[in-house]
Amino acid sequence: MSEILVLVEQVDGEVKKVTLELLTLARGLGTPAAVWAGPGYTPDAKAKLAEYGAEKIYVAGSEEITGYVVGPKAELLAQLVADKSAAAVLVAATAEGKEVAGRLAVKIDSGVITDAVGLGDGFVAEQSIFGGGVNVQSKVSRGTPIVAVRPNSTAPEAAAGAGAEEEVSVSLSDAAKSARIVERVKQEKGARPELTEAAIVVSGGRGVGSAENFSVIEGLADALGAAVGASRAATDAGWYPHQFQVGQTGKTVSPQLYIAAGISGAIQHRAGMQTAKTIVAINKDPEAPIFELADYGIVGDLHQVVPQLTEEVDKRK
Repeated sequence: MSEILVLVEQVDGEVKKVTLELLTLARGLGTPAAVWAGPGYTPDAKAKLAEYGAEKIYVAGSEEITGYVVGPKAELLAQLVADKSAAAVLVAATAEGKEVAGRLAVKIDSGVITDAVGLGDGFVAEQSIFGGGVNVQSKVSRGTPIVAVRPNSTAPEAAAGAGAEEEVSVSLSDAAKSARIVERVKQEKGARPELTEAAIVVSGGRGVGSAENFSVIEGLADALGAAVGASRAATDAGWYPHQFQVGQTGKTVSPQLYIAAGISGAIQHRAGMQTAKTIVAINKDPEAPIFELADYGIVGDLHQVVPQLTEEVDKRK
């Protein structure tokens, strides 16, 4: 079967969950081949990629790959598409991943699909549009399909691959080196799990009432070992940082448990969390749209319900 190139998303050598999702998708369509761009490749990274089906791992470990903005990764993928006659290229639909996809499409004269939530036979992509209200199917009609897949849209499934390594190098053009990264600032990581990879997410919305009141949401999250999320209404009001926004214009999450407190359930928010395995809604409005989606609903004031819930969770530790 033809190779499907999967661009690895990693931080300090740790493979991100979305890469495992991409490998899972690739297994059903061809031979998964992971592409590691930049330094940081380790035996642990190899083991993780092989565990989720990578038959080949192309390692381009030069620091030059990550020393410039986006361009080198696009040129690396373009070279591999030509050298390996790849059937398709899958990347994460992150801000950087979508830019890589666009640049790659220009370089190899191919079509590109972004924000796919599924991928089937013939590389037919499923996309969820209009805030999750409409699903459409799309297919690249020219060249090698390039598909940017939305994180948390596919459940990663382990299936051992050979993980055969191959060192690759790429000669970067002047254009790829036109924007150099001069400084990186590492964001301090808190005790809570990363939002898009958390097994449990507790989110607050307009009903929280203020930035100070978000301590109630944080208290429950900490009791459950969960990540904290917020609706757009809450982030736009300045009650919680925008990087924690869940929804169509924020982050997509797919945890085992999603607790929505004081969130009405507008379609834009639902687009970012509707694939959660179990959804619990807490809202004092019994007609709130979130209850249509919830597995369990509590009609009540979150400022009374959430502290009681936190107390009960703490008792069971």
